[in-house]
Amino acid sequence: MPGNSQRRGAVRKSSKRPTAGSGGRVRRGLEGKGPTPKAGDRPYHKAHKAKVKAERQATRRPKRRSGDGDEWIAGRNSVVEALRAGVPISGVYVAEGAERDGRVREAFKLAAEHGISLLEVTRAELDRRTDGAVHQGLAARVPAYDYAHPRDLLDAAVERGEAPLVVALDSVTDPRNLGAVVRSAAGFGAHGVVIPERRAARMTAAAWKTSAGAAARVPVAQATNLVRTLKDFQEAGCQVVGLAASGDLSLPDLLADPDLASGPLVVVVGSEGEGLGRLVGETCDRLVSIPMSSSLESLNAGVAASITLYALAQHR
Repeated sequence: MPGNSQRRGAVRKSSKRPTAGSGGRVRRGLEGKGPTPKAGDRPYHKAHKAKVKAERQATRRPKRRSGDGDEWIAGRNSVVEALRAGVPISGVYVAEGAERDGRVREAFKLAAEHGISLLEVTRAELDRRTDGAVHQGLAARVPAYDYAHPRDLLDAAVERGEAPLVVALDSVTDPRNLGAVVRSAAGFGAHGVVIPERRAARMTAAAWKTSAGAAARVPVAQATNLVRTLKDFQEAGCQVVGLAASGDLSLPDLLADPDLASGPLVVVVGSEGEGLGRLVGETCDRLVSIPMSSSLESLNAGVAASITLYALAQHR
């Protein structure tokens, strides 16, 4: 019947719900969303994934392989000299088929006397362990040095009932100078030596040999920041004096002051070329010069430390 919307099929029904007008939505869709992020900042971009992976690898601690930090002494003469000097060698390695001359036989004898293990390896293995150095069929392994903490040096002085006497080295890069200072520190009653962690000589086999075994009796400490360590010594009651050719105080004047010469003292020695660094020099309480009769500008770091420590030992 016309006009009867109630009859079946008179009104077409849609399965879709009626929607509001699209004007507002289209307007919002046309609005700007700001600049496009860089590829590395988009979470789903491959550049972002690569960036995250690189950051994780950078923060991950590398696995330490056995032997890391060990030093190798290569060559027959070098090994024999190290054994004579008492360097703490953990093993002597000889290549298969190497000629047993007098130096090799002496190395075997010294190793046996000190209870050091002897190992025979292939020449290729010895090449790999010494990183291709000219070893002449004989090499020795020296374990990494066990550095003390700077505070341990003060504690050692307190345990012995003595006023602390510490030597600090600033940018001394020659391991032989370091060994000479350690030897003087042992001979003149210092309680230890402090070296920076970076850009400075380390306790290598060369330093051990120069110290003539004194490194086994005097602790060597590493400082992450030498200036900060010197300030810590000052806070602990130590006077810090630096050796400098242009010092405002001479060594005899230092010895004339009993409070300064006999009290807790840290002697800072700079490198031969540049002397004390600017910040280290500014941190020192006094700068001390060693009087000399000639116009020589500076002394070797090991010699300067030895002269000062000898004078202090005689005074104390």
